Amino acid sequence: MIRFNNDYNHGAHPAVLEAIARSNSESFPGYGTDGACQEVAGLICELTNAPEAAVHFLVGGTQANCTLIGHALRPWESAVSATCAHINVHETGAVERSGHKIQTACDVQGKLTAHALREIAEAYRDSGVQEHITKPRLAFISSPSEYGTIYRRSELEELRAVCDQFGMYLVADGARMAYGLGAGTADVTLADFAELTDAFWIGGTKCGALFGEALVVSNPALDEGFRASIKQNGALLAKGWLLGVQFKALLENGLYFALGRKADEQAMRIKGAFAAVGIPLLVDSPTNQQFAVLTEGEAAALGERFLFEPEGTTAQGGRIARFCTSWSTTDGEVDALVTAVAKLGRR
Repeated sequence: MIRFNNDYNHGAHPAVLEAIARSNSESFPGYGTDGACQEVAGLICELTNAPEAAVHFLVGGTQANCTLIGHALRPWESAVSATCAHINVHETGAVERSGHKIQTACDVQGKLTAHALREIAEAYRDSGVQEHITKPRLAFISSPSEYGTIYRRSELEELRAVCDQFGMYLVADGARMAYGLGAGTADVTLADFAELTDAFWIGGTKCGALFGEALVVSNPALDEGFRASIKQNGALLAKGWLLGVQFKALLENGLYFALGRKADEQAMRIKGAFAAVGIPLLVDSPTNQQFAVLTEGEAAALGERFLFEPEGTTAQGGRIARFCTSWSTTDGEVDALVTAVAKLGRR
């Protein structure tokens, strides 16, 4: 079976493994205070054009989201996200467990819009019973979104404007950041995220690392006591240098960005194969996640050789199937899928 059901089904890029192996005979201080973490933190500040930003390394995405949101909010404050956001549907209530409500807004192809965010902020402002409801204080987005779509710079600017007007933080989940940056239609850079958000993170787990996420905190007000929050959430890795070593290998020579572009190119081949036989896609995704709307027969035929992620059904009964490429997807794997799709022959 060939896996297209997720983007973390291989260990790590060889360059990352080699970097870990080279570091294995060295001795490091713990908890991310080592030279590797400090060096790559400086590199990230250069890449983001944010010399004053703080960089923290955590092991996983849910850990990063829950720690950051829990740290940023007071007990009566809430986070706002798209209905499909990872914190709302795929993190087992981790944010709510920290004592914070998630207020959801209808999304546009997976993205939180400035209009929806403004409606929620205005509803709180005009409620007249603010002591009875949570205060929306943090806007949460994912880039790419859960549907593989990306935010344009203009969309981030609009969200930033709403957040500034209503005194809200804007944070971005970057679990698949490499694939968003690598999209052919992308007009947003790491520097743009550092400028327009209060905090965002650069995903490693799904983008070539064994594990790890690099959290970039642009707003100094959010960084006060943040390492203590990391520790309190069980997220301060004793062998923190393993995170620094991995991100150095990914970022110092542009490997991270090259891996993202390659995965997106593979996904565009898959997208083209479905289009060629008249199989519709749920959304127009320019990144590594493609959502095909299949018949039962088509899903069964592809399922004989390929693993993909079932994502429910459409109102018309079509089976939504997510095909996900990654840094490790090979030409041969995509060739096999493209050939199999061509044989479906819907047209």
